[in-house]
Amino acid sequence: MAAIIGAALNRVDGTAKVTGTARYAAEAVNFPDMVEGVLVQSTIGAGRIVGIDTRAAERAPGVILVMTHKNAPRLASNETNPLQPGEGYPLLQDDRIIFNGQHIAVVVAETFEQATHAATLVRVRYAEEKPTVQLEQALDRLQVPKNFRGGERPPDSKRGNPEHAFDQAQIKVDETYMTPIEHHNPMEPHAAIASWDGDRLTLYHSTQGVMGSRERVATLLGVPVGNIHVVSDYVGGGFGSKGSCWPHVTLTAMAARLVQRPVRLVLTRRHMFTAHGYRSKTIQRVRLAAARDGKLLAVIHDTKGQTSLIGEFVEPAGLAAEMMYSCANVGVTHRIAPMNVAMPTFMRAPGEASGMFALESAMDELAYQLGIDPLELRLRNYAERDESKDLPFTSKELRACYAQAAEAFGWSRRNPKPGAMRDGQGMLIGWGMATATYPGNRSEAGASVRITRDGTVVVCSATQDIGTGTYTTMTQVAAETLGVPVEQVWAELGDSDMPKAPVSGGSQSSASVLPAVQAATQKVREQIFALATGRDAPGPLKGARADDLDLVDGLVSLKSDRSKHASLAELMASCDRDAIEATESAKPGEEEKTHSAHSFGAHFVEVAVDPDLGEVRIRRYVAAFAGGRIINSKTAQSQYIGGIVYGLGMALTEETEVDPNTGRVANANIAEYLVPVHADVPDITVLQIPEKDSVFNPLGVKGIGELPMVGVAAAVANAVYHATGKRIRDLPIRPDKLIG
Repeated sequence: MAAIIGAALNRVDGTAKVTGTARYAAEAVNFPDMVEGVLVQSTIGAGRIVGIDTRAAERAPGVILVMTHKNAPRLASNETNPLQPGEGYPLLQDDRIIFNGQHIAVVVAETFEQATHAATLVRVRYAEEKPTVQLEQALDRLQVPKNFRGGERPPDSKRGNPEHAFDQAQIKVDETYMTPIEHHNPMEPHAAIASWDGDRLTLYHSTQGVMGSRERVATLLGVPVGNIHVVSDYVGGGFGSKGSCWPHVTLTAMAARLVQRPVRLVLTRRHMFTAHGYRSKTIQRVRLAAARDGKLLAVIHDTKGQTSLIGEFVEPAGLAAEMMYSCANVGVTHRIAPMNVAMPTFMRAPGEASGMFALESAMDELAYQLGIDPLELRLRNYAERDESKDLPFTSKELRACYAQAAEAFGWSRRNPKPGAMRDGQGMLIGWGMATATYPGNRSEAGASVRITRDGTVVVCSATQDIGTGTYTTMTQVAAETLGVPVEQVWAELGDSDMPKAPVSGGSQSSASVLPAVQAATQKVREQIFALATGRDAPGPLKGARADDLDLVDGLVSLKSDRSKHASLAELMASCDRDAIEATESAKPGEEEKTHSAHSFGAHFVEVAVDPDLGEVRIRRYVAAFAGGRIINSKTAQSQYIGGIVYGLGMALTEETEVDPNTGRVANANIAEYLVPVHADVPDITVLQIPEKDSVFNPLGVKGIGELPMVGVAAAVANAVYHATGKRIRDLPIRPDKLIG
């Protein structure tokens, strides 16, 4: 039987997706009496509602309900409780306006068109206040985060004496780097369908965490968790925006309870820029000190970010600086400024994406100051262990990433002088590189495996497939562990009634769920062998011991004579069993205390810059990544390439523009919020570096969804400097920053 784990299998859900039979949240069910909800949002950035006139909307054709803070059900929890970003507010519980685009009403009508029209008829009078919506305006209100990383650790760290070491050094970099507000923009917008049956609620919504949504909605509505069923069969992308249970989900459930009919609420693209998370703007000061041989003497990384007045979210941009390079003196701080903005949230590679742009840009500046090749500088400061925790890594193949990517790119042929390379058309050519890293995260997860009477294997877990291929990897692990063909396995997920699994975020789904799938499958395999050695065993296997048996290609056979075998269906029939099943869980152990887990990679990029127009084009891209054991080399390659494209958007195009007077997002669409298109992206070469990790979990699998975008923006910025001699320290790198 050929190896299944690691193979480049097509997605098992691929046919359903390309033929349109895969049902996403807004189309998951079609209740005959379902009605439509549409949001009404604030048009000011701060103040109070002093009057809200819903009479015209209520008289409009088809309208069933206009729910505002005046008639919305009172909730069991509100914004004063410890919540994930955005989960508790705004939920129509008072008249306060905290930010522009805040939900202030829900209109429910027979059709979407009727609800949309009626929403325009709601008239609101405000007592308006001047909002603070720009981070630069709020630096006088910076504060130390109270609940950094869920309270697991303080926001600041220090080893050695970094300030003293920096002050005493002769070679220094002291620069400020900025990253803008960015929005996720998955292809599938947020959507929810809520249906009550007495005091039991079923929610179909696009989420990265069915279990978290169930628990949060139960808390807010004051109903038992067991009374809520959350379903999310397919998710059309999330990138972190669907990791929290945003207010529209609870509002949909509230409206459905009032009208006593199923309610569907689908966000528009403009709504996606309002109350559903984004990457916080950051202002990062990075200070590096080095000896003349390039050895780092001090690393100091100070981050300022924004959060909302209704809660705390911190972009943990400095965490990578703690462990990335070998240095005796390292200091990291994080500060946040509460503002009249919606809650920021996790966005693909939160912290590392923003922080490594600053750190890797600063390392490039240091390399030029020292006259050392940027790759060589990183190798001279290579960290053999996590010095922030004083622990060995579970695995680290970063040297191989550097070497193989540099060789494939041809890095040794680089002319080190900025502006020295041009092509035949007069374009300035630049080569840049940067490092990628992302922590290995893992949570407790459960899975069940069931073999039916016809031999079909069904594997279940309350995880989610957010487009990353979880259906496929669950299938592969179950098939290989059990010893059956992939075609015999059926994966089910996205249902809160299944064995508990964590949010699909932090690149932890594979590392958490797949060991549970493996454990449950191994338990079922043991039961199969027990049946095959029992008194009702099929004839060819009678008298065998468990040690004598093997299960290959779906056949239980004698190791000594493969011709003596029985299929799973024959075994089930012989033993008169309708099913064999097991449920198991897997969770982190002592390795969290004894080792540090991270994935690593290296980016190498060539850019061409028009010296007159400042236009930047990506010409070539080579990257290498070591992300533990790869379950599916094809879906992994897609993740790697997709992450790089995501990073190119961060580097060159993406920025949410906020009106400084009103707090309104001025480019709340994907015509003006620019993301890379095909013409912006060259062929990308990705090298998958084999990495054995026997410590992190039994499968040796790490997450790779966020790793590839980390370092992309820095690599591009470094290449642009090499091409032009102009250092861009605030993203994105637009033409206006390069000309003049």
